[in-house]
Amino acid sequence: MKLLLPDSINLDLNLPEEVQPVTYAVTEPIPQEHRDAEAIVLWATPGHRMGELPAELPNLKWVQGLMAGMDAAVNAGFSEDITMTSGLGLHAGPVAEHTLAMVLAAARRLDLCVLYQANNEWDETHLGGNQALRTGNFSTLSGARVLIWGFGSIGQELAPWMAAMGATVTGVASTAGERAGFPVITAADLPDELPRTDVLINILPANPRTEAIVDAAVFEALPQHAWFVNVGRGATVDDAALLEALHQGSIGGAALDVFRTEPLPADDPYWSAPNVIITPHSAGGRPRNSEPLIEQNVRAYLAGEELAGLVAR
Repeated sequence: MKLLLPDSINLDLNLPEEVQPVTYAVTEPIPQEHRDAEAIVLWATPGHRMGELPAELPNLKWVQGLMAGMDAAVNAGFSEDITMTSGLGLHAGPVAEHTLAMVLAAARRLDLCVLYQANNEWDETHLGGNQALRTGNFSTLSGARVLIWGFGSIGQELAPWMAAMGATVTGVASTAGERAGFPVITAADLPDELPRTDVLINILPANPRTEAIVDAAVFEALPQHAWFVNVGRGATVDDAALLEALHQGSIGGAALDVFRTEPLPADDPYWSAPNVIITPHSAGGRPRNSEPLIEQNVRAYLAGEELAGLVAR
């Protein structure tokens, strides 16, 4: 079996003898002599190249992505007969770290501190600790109620860190109960939970069921001081509703790492919206332990066994 490996990441793999690994350039067309490949690993593939891969690889049977979300690959036009697997668990730590950083930046308004620093301005009036406590804004994780919508591996990595800093954490998933020691509710319970939420963290994947699921009703139910953090996918958010909530001041702010259109256009209204922290889809980008996952799935594929991280299509 010929397995194409991207040049966008260093992979030191221990593969069975019957596997022929070939490194390909993610920014270039697949060379003619390697278009007979049966499997390909995807990482940091530019959008236009993703859409060209299906036609270049007519013998393809398996796509192994190293991404947490496989929506770009799913939408690229690969045949539905092709097996797709995701980078299951590879990004839990990095995305959780980034999310924690965004929440703390929101609580301490580090975004405003950077602006004041650029102007050589010591703004104790707006950013001093006593002022933060008096205004009733979200200013600390201690005692805060955090709701994580999409309580998979990333959410379960993040939750203990938040709890260690004094937050009460609740997950939202398709099935209620308990996961990793934290209570989990379903979306049907959100109307009761949102009004007492200080931070709503979205880690939902993009699919037809989650399209614009974080909508006006969600933002209207949140307290005025609450922050919304999105490290899932931009398509899960009703942008018009979020922008209105920001401009009306009906929520405290938003920390956003993902958007419907990326890179975010220079004229996008999010750039000038009040109380917004923007990072350039940088929460992930650091998959950990990719080699064991690829090796495990290669062996499972050759043996005709179920692969880890199967993507429903």
